[in-house]
Amino acid sequence: MIEINAMFPVMVTSELEAVKRFYETVFGFNAVFYDDTFYLHLVSPSSGVQLGFLMPEHASQPTFLHPIMNPEGYVVSLEVQDAAKAYAAAKELNLPIAMTLKEEIWGQIHFMVEDPAGIRLDIVQHVHMEGQ
Repeated sequence: MIEINAMFPVMVTSELEAVKRFYETVFGFNAVFYDDTFYLHLVSPSSGVQLGFLMPEHASQPTFLHPIMNPEGYVVSLEVQDAAKAYAAAKELNLPIAMTLKEEIWGQIHFMVEDPAGIRLDIVQHVHMEGQ
């Protein structure tokens, strides 16, 4: 068995600086490693959530990590206590809204925004549903 200590996505984008500012400003992440020619690693001090961003075409990486990531069909979910409050804050910050606030029958209230790399972030609140 392989023991896992953490899990985080690493997304390939040429927008490291814009992504860094976005996650620091909007969600309070800290850049624990940042080299604008290579890699950005972010950690949320409140939750421990980690995100990685890699520059495309970097010589140290295997060729399958050279292209910029296609963000279609990919989403990063970030869980919050109050999705409606987060949605109001996102609108106040003029964030690009990819999906408006909605309540799902399976017990979620969520909306989606888009980061500077084009990655969609699903901001999710889990709610108790009747009969569950």
